Amino acid sequence: MSEPTTLTTLTTWKHFIGGRWVEPAAGEYFDSTDPATGRTLYRAARGTAADIDKAVAAARAAFEDPGWRDLSQTRRGHLLRRLGELVAENADELALMESRDNGKLLREMRGQLASLPEYFHYYAGLADKIHGETVPTSDRAVLNYTAREPLGVVGAITPWNSPLTLTTSKLAPALCAGNTVVVKPSEYTSASGLRLAELALEAGFPPGVVNVVTGYGAEAGGPLVDHEDLAKISFTGSTATGSKIAASAAGRFIGSTLELGGKSPQIVFEDADVPNAAMGVIAGVFAAAGQTCIAGSRVFAHRSVYEELLERVCERAKSIRIGDPLDEATELGPLAFEAQRDKVAAYVDLGREEGARVLTGGAPTDGGTGGCFYEPTVLVDVDNSMRVVREEIFGPVVAIMPFDTEDEVVGLANDTEYGLAAGIWTTNLSRAHRVAGRLDAGTVWVNTYRAMSPMSPRQGFKASGVGVEHGTETIKEYTRLKSVWINTSEEPVADPFTMRG
Repeated sequence: MSEPTTLTTLTTWKHFIGGRWVEPAAGEYFDSTDPATGRTLYRAARGTAADIDKAVAAARAAFEDPGWRDLSQTRRGHLLRRLGELVAENADELALMESRDNGKLLREMRGQLASLPEYFHYYAGLADKIHGETVPTSDRAVLNYTAREPLGVVGAITPWNSPLTLTTSKLAPALCAGNTVVVKPSEYTSASGLRLAELALEAGFPPGVVNVVTGYGAEAGGPLVDHEDLAKISFTGSTATGSKIAASAAGRFIGSTLELGGKSPQIVFEDADVPNAAMGVIAGVFAAAGQTCIAGSRVFAHRSVYEELLERVCERAKSIRIGDPLDEATELGPLAFEAQRDKVAAYVDLGREEGARVLTGGAPTDGGTGGCFYEPTVLVDVDNSMRVVREEIFGPVVAIMPFDTEDEVVGLANDTEYGLAAGIWTTNLSRAHRVAGRLDAGTVWVNTYRAMSPMSPRQGFKASGVGVEHGTETIKEYTRLKSVWINTSEEPVADPFTMRG
């Protein structure tokens, strides 16, 4: 069996452990389907606890090996930069791979791949800037300093909606800090993570520093989360699963970084540039077919501009071109798999039962390719008590509601268990700052939406997560702080019973 390097033909992917392609311990594989056509795309190894044990052991051995442990921080940065260069060199292949695997538009994936190397380059530059401090003490004969050390083996569990980007946001800082990693990608999108691990080896990372085990959550993800040799778990996915992971990590006193669900509000004030805001609403909820945790799926429009915004959003939603994600003219690709499309359809039906009115969309379609598509959908006659407004749908569905005052809309926007992101549309600078400060959201955009950078930290409030991703702050998530005290005096200890501590 030839080793996989592309998805241009049906192939079989093994696990990537210790720098080698490894057969699954149980000898079983599962099919991954192209959501645009419904046809089998490739087969991936079906991981079990035995495969996780093997991967964690390889990661632990690599962490303790002088070839990685004693590598200078600057040299780690060089490896990260080289990995970024390899991602750029293979961008077309990776973009096609991800588009075929989860149905995202190929042109969107090309855009993501163009910026993805920046994540590796950013943390490459940060690698030798990780340091402690010299701490002043009341006793001049005692030197106290701190050091930041890598944690050990990090487990990374990534979702299907943006596999490469979300894997990179965990992998780059973890490696920057000197850890080793075991990645468990979603069973719906295994290929790009495996290819990235292969590129890491090519970049010069020692075998075992980056490992990937594919498979289902209960069979592979669970054993990884609960593994006794894991030093940290980083997870992106649903709030329900994140809660279970947090409990497991807390029970073993290890850290967890959790990027979870969202039901993000977009607020359009009466002084907003309404045509621009309408395009922002479209981008915030229909881009990526709504399959993003930051989707701006709750829209509050001031009553004076409500009808105009509604008309503009609906007009554009009706003209969105649905179809093959590889076609440059396509604007909305499929949902990632059939069960997700069924979930979206069930939510829209529930909205109708709750009293919501569908202005446009509201039905599944095959997109002309036999795939898992759902029409761009606008719901009105809704309020904050309805499940379609409160729960994460993760599809191309937006609910639009009117409001009258600033205080009212801030209360409505914050009336949610989530706190991931929010959008504000206004030409009033004072209002922009004032409302941004009052919203319970880790990221707030003003007159734009979905802007992102590896330099800017991301954190979810409330049920949207724990910990920070991106920026310099995330290094604290992947290191531990040690305090060292040194007695510089040549005098013996005079009285051991007067020592502090």
